[in-house]
Amino acid sequence: MMSIVGGIFILVCVVMGYILEGGNIAALIQPLELLIIGGAALGTLIMCGSPHMFKEIIKRVLQVLKGSGISKQSYIEMLQCMFELIKMASANPISIEPHVENPETSEIFKRYPAVLHNHHAIEFICDTLKVQIASSLSPYDLEDLMNSDLDSVHEADHHLVATMNRTGDAFPGLGIVAAVLGVVITMGKLDQGKEVIGHSVGAALVGTLLGILIAYGYIQPLVAKIETIMGEEAKYVNTAKICLLAYAKGVNAKVCAEFGRRSIPLEFRPTFKEVDEATANAGKK
Repeated sequence: MMSIVGGIFILVCVVMGYILEGGNIAALIQPLELLIIGGAALGTLIMCGSPHMFKEIIKRVLQVLKGSGISKQSYIEMLQCMFELIKMASANPISIEPHVENPETSEIFKRYPAVLHNHHAIEFICDTLKVQIASSLSPYDLEDLMNSDLDSVHEADHHLVATMNRTGDAFPGLGIVAAVLGVVITMGKLDQGKEVIGHSVGAALVGTLLGILIAYGYIQPLVAKIETIMGEEAKYVNTAKICLLAYAKGVNAKVCAEFGRRSIPLEFRPTFKEVDEATANAGKK
């Protein structure tokens, strides 16, 4: 929601400043310039992207617009979920097999929607526990395995951000392309009087304005926000990693949750008392 408010605020300030300077708002309405710039930008994205990346970009943009992200409650649910799973696995490792094989139907995961609806977190937790059930890896080998998973996700996220940045960087240049096309059209109107020529040049310059405004006023902040969300999600999954690693070292479920709590960023970290109460109530809702 704040991203939408910010975007509207940018547009209002730019347009209001233009109007207060005596500008004619109608001169800024140039849908064909927007078509040229937007269409060319989409083409550059098609050239350097893939169908999977398009889906991920749409998903990330909608995530920003909805204002969804990691919260303190999300971390508490993660610790509760890990506490339940580790407590059950400590008593009988085979007993958690139905939960990790089909997390969508698991009563444990259903109690913690923040974990269940986080695609990477749920896959990371379930795949790691499957390995721990199937074979007795040393904590060091297990950590290497988990780090490999996290690194591959980080690499994919970096590629997506880089692609969006490259597309954003193209907007000013594409704005110039639209402006040049407008000038070319203007050259064919030199015999139509100053008013027609002025209107045509103004329309051409709007293309440059749109390219720069979209790039630096919208695309760059959007990509920065997506990158922030990705970083928060990586830290969220890292909390699960710390809990699972503690379990591999033979630590009991309560202390595993404390290991996880200590890894949470300070702005989201619950207190020891909050986690103690949350784990005590785990499985009761």
